[in-house]
Amino acid sequence: MTGTAHAYGPGPDQFLEVTLPDGGAPAPVVVVVHGGFWRARYGIELARPLAADLAAAGWAAVAVEYRRVGAGGGWPATLEDVAAALDALPDLPEAAAFDLTDVTVVGHSAGGHLAAWAAGRSQLPAGVPGAGPRVPVTAAVAQAGVLDLDAAVAADLGDGATVAFLGGTPAEVPDRYAAADPVRLLPTGVPVLLVHGEDDETVPLEQSRRYATAASAAGDPVEVVVVPGDHMAVIDVTGVAWRRVLEWLSTRRTAAVHRTTLEP
Repeated sequence: MTGTAHAYGPGPDQFLEVTLPDGGAPAPVVVVVHGGFWRARYGIELARPLAADLAAAGWAAVAVEYRRVGAGGGWPATLEDVAAALDALPDLPEAAAFDLTDVTVVGHSAGGHLAAWAAGRSQLPAGVPGAGPRVPVTAAVAQAGVLDLDAAVAADLGDGATVAFLGGTPAEVPDRYAAADPVRLLPTGVPVLLVHGEDDETVPLEQSRRYATAASAAGDPVEVVVVPGDHMAVIDVTGVAWRRVLEWLSTRRTAAVHRTTLEP
């Protein structure tokens, strides 16, 4: 299943795809951001199965394509694109079907970085790419996310992927790391779920654990779920990792409905 595509910018990679659930009532929104170490050879096709499964389960799913390294992306374009896609939600033809008080961003690998970064946009100072979010993120899910960029550089994850993404090392472009590193944008004030395969050798489990430690210290609600499998197992829609994500999202949705029911 492929959703209805809408451009949020003039470039060929600046578009999103909306897949709506059955039924007419506004549905909570889950924005899916694919991974691939921010590189152009990986695209939205990685996000489509997750978006389709989310819509089938009752969420309004939005899969995002964005400019990547090797095709006009990197700093600051990639971050600007994710921010622009989120902020475009109220203007889409499907906006009446969105409950924009409940917007979760789900991302895998580099998409996990972008999901956690999107959750922390409110911490960005004015003038920094992504600052001043129009659509607040109310929760985030990082699936094997690259969440501590200094540590990612030190471990050379993705054969220099972080340095290529930001155009230098932390010592060379410290302001970029300050603006792009999720672990530095805490507290986000929103719940975050971190799902990681215990056998992941592409993005080690340490990445999720480092973020969780920092988020907890900052007072954010954060949960780490370690599942069997490698880096790609967490985006298998038939697997246990994805089932845990759906369960977490469902629990949040049920709690939100309960709160609304109790309001006078």
